[in-house]
Amino acid sequence: MRVVLDTSALFELEQIPMDWEGFVTDGVLAELERYGDRRVGHLLTRLKVSAATSRTIERVREAARTTGDLSRLSPVDVEVLALALELSATLVTDDYSIQNLAAVLGVPYMPLGTKGITKVVRWKYVCTGCGKIFREQHQECPVCGSPIRTTRKR
Repeated sequence: MRVVLDTSALFELEQIPMDWEGFVTDGVLAELERYGDRRVGHLLTRLKVSAATSRTIERVREAARTTGDLSRLSPVDVEVLALALELSATLVTDDYSIQNLAAVLGVPYMPLGTKGITKVVRWKYVCTGCGKIFREQHQECPVCGSPIRTTRKR
């Protein structure tokens, strides 16, 4: 089975199953090293390091804008989603925001340590002061300066 693994999946796994053809991005490896995971060298014997094209990365970002997930995803999350999309691979992740966008993009995903999402969620951003609704996250309301909170679209 062809899979792309994100950092959360690698934290959950002790070993890569023998029937998996596993892929990661450079960003995933950097996160493992940043968290001091000593298995990086061992994992590289079973994983292929690859990268998605800029075109696919932009496609993922655009989809994330439409669902409101863009501010919830790191650049590494976007890389992993784009690579799974390009390779037509199953994405192995416990990250709910990644799963949400994978479902929207039609990328199959598999959680390991969590139950996984049960439905796709679309997000909106609401000013706590004036109530203005935004499609994208802002640090503060450009209208009144109040904090912005994230809520699910109904």
